Amino acid sequence: MKVYISKYRDHWISPYTILEKFVYRREIDYDDPVVEKWATRLTPISNFVKKFLDLVHPHIQYVKIDPQDTWDMDHTLAHIILPLLMQLQKTKHGAPFVDDEDVPDNLKNKTLPDDEQDTTSNNHFERWDHVLNEMIFAFQYKVNELWEDTFDIEGVYDTEGIRLVHNRMDNGFRLFGKYYQNLWD
Repeated sequence: MKVYISKYRDHWISPYTILEKFVYRREIDYDDPVVEKWATRLTPISNFVKKFLDLVHPHIQYVKIDPQDTWDMDHTLAHIILPLLMQLQKTKHGAPFVDDEDVPDNLKNKTLPDDEQDTTSNNHFERWDHVLNEMIFAFQYKVNELWEDTFDIEGVYDTEGIRLVHNRMDNGFRLFGKYYQNLWD
C-alpha cells in the first residue's frame, strides 16, 4: 500500500483582494459601483490564476492498494487510524455532542430543563475525550498483535481479562463507526 496526500491548497485570489492590495492600496467599499465593475472584469483573471496555480501545484491524492493489503485489512487500517486518532486527540479544537449511552455514569448529562436542552453540558469536552480514548484503546490493542500473550500467567490464561479487553475493543470500534463523521479538527 502506498498513500500520498499533499497539504490542502487554496489558490483563489479574489478580485476584491487585487483591488485592495494593488489598485486602491486601502480597504474598499464592496458596494461601490466602480469597485463592482472592476471586480467583474478581474474575475476571469482570478479564475485563470487559480487554474494555473492548481495545474502547477495540484493537490496530490494518490492511493495504491496491493492485493495483500486486503488480506488483513482491519490490521492494516489500524496502523493508519491509530496515529490519526492520537493526533486528533492532541490537536482538537472542539467536540461533537456525545450520546449518554456512550459514556460512563459519571459523564452522563443530568436532565436539563427544556430551554437548556440544546446547550452543552459542563462535561461536554470530557465526554468526547472519553470516546476518543476508547477508540484509541481499541486500535492500540488491534495494532499490538501479541497483547493476548500478556494474559498468559505461567500457562494459565486469564480468559475473563481477555474477554473484558475484547469487549472494550468492540466498544471502541463501535464508537469509531458511530462518530466517524465527527473525526475532524
